[in-house]
Amino acid sequence: MDVKKILLVDDDIDLLEQNKVLLESKGYKVVTAESGAEGWEAFQKENPDAAIIDLIMEEMDSGFILCHRIKKSNPNVPVFIVTSAPYTTGFKFSASTNEEKEWLKCDGILNKPIVIEELAAKLKNM
Repeated sequence: MDVKKILLVDDDIDLLEQNKVLLESKGYKVVTAESGAEGWEAFQKENPDAAIIDLIMEEMDSGFILCHRIKKSNPNVPVFIVTSAPYTTGFKFSASTNEEKEWLKCDGILNKPIVIEELAAKLKNM
């Protein structure tokens, strides 16, 4: 069985390590990065099967920018954005329709904290 490689990008080191452990417990190989710039470098070097990106990192739109760069480079790589924005702003993102996915350039949005079973189900379908 092929082990899927996941690129996990988040500037919150504690969440990054916690989610890495959770994904590894589900059998994934995880590559981590702590910023959009590091995430882009890791994507180019590691060629992951999927990416999970925090929406707001060093800049408000770092997650969107990295997501867009990845999708422009390889549109076949599933990219999921994670965010806590709904809890702090009340604004909810959705990527459930093709139009929303095209606009956001991602394959799904997950709210923090990540529910590993929800994420594992999304990754299983990639």
